[in-house]
Amino acid sequence: MDERALRVARLIADEPSRPGDHHGVAGNLRRLCSAAGRALSASGAGLSVVVGDRMRGVAAVSEPAYEPVEELQFTLGEGPCLDAFATRRPVLVPDLSAAAMWRWPGYATALHGKGIRAVFAFPLQIGAARLGAFDVFRDEPGPLTADEFRDALTFADVAVTTLLDGQARAAPGAAADGLDDEVVGQRAELFQAQGMVAVQLGISLADALARLRAYAYAEDRALGDVARDVVARRVSFNSGPS
Repeated sequence: MDERALRVARLIADEPSRPGDHHGVAGNLRRLCSAAGRALSASGAGLSVVVGDRMRGVAAVSEPAYEPVEELQFTLGEGPCLDAFATRRPVLVPDLSAAAMWRWPGYATALHGKGIRAVFAFPLQIGAARLGAFDVFRDEPGPLTADEFRDALTFADVAVTTLLDGQARAAPGAAADGLDDEVVGQRAELFQAQGMVAVQLGISLADALARLRAYAYAEDRALGDVARDVVARRVSFNSGPS
């Protein structure tokens, strides 16, 4: 392990646990995000993973306030994280008020409204395998320094190792310890809600997802929360909120 990797590993190990931290992989990833936020002069950091059949979800954030920020890309279906995952390359946006408004109009506008001025996304990958993306948020515009960029890549590498080690210890067919509720549960609810809306409106699953996203955006809510309300029948797309 090189000097930079050792330093990043120490930063994560020294990050204290907090009340409400999950055990296992999810707790380790939360501490990783928190340590990264400090090391990279960020206002916050988040990590999203992909498991199974394209099931996506927020696995960890540095602070609870950043969970809806990290979730926003899934609500809108666009953003640097999704692009980093798709292209397998970092996506660096030092100023959300510039070209990002054209590239991701919904995402950039919504994030800007939440006080975020820069975002940097790094793919979580090893060989041909893609696991998700690691996001760094800042409340001031400006690029990462060369050292910060290399540190961010190292944090992403550690996240990959954490996910793979956790999955290696999991039972066959199960998610890594601590990620079941964080990821699989979120996506299962979304799939169920998607099917319910498709039946309610007589539309395709793709159109149902678009309706869910539009509703979440209009109500300024996380997509996962809207899906949970649909499954619990607190929200119906036939009659609106009950």
